[in-house]
Amino acid sequence: MKKTYVQVICNHLDNGAVLPMEIRWTDGRTWKVRRVIHASRSLDGEYEGTRYTVLIGRSTRYLYQDGDRWYVEAV
Repeated sequence: MKKTYVQVICNHLDNGAVLPMEIRWTDGRTWKVRRVIHASRSLDGEYEGTRYTVLIGRSTRYLYQDGDRWYVEAV
């Protein structure tokens, strides 16, 4: 998987959970995350860090957090 690193505005909850709220692309475009559907860590090494399944507009996409960096799969 080729990674494209992005900036993410997050909400940090009292229980330690991180909720991505907005994704900022390298060229300045932004997308609001309408909802976080699921968050999980890979048990088989398929990806690094935490994978968030998010709803952006009407599309379901994956957003990954690896430490303090965020990335998406390059198209």
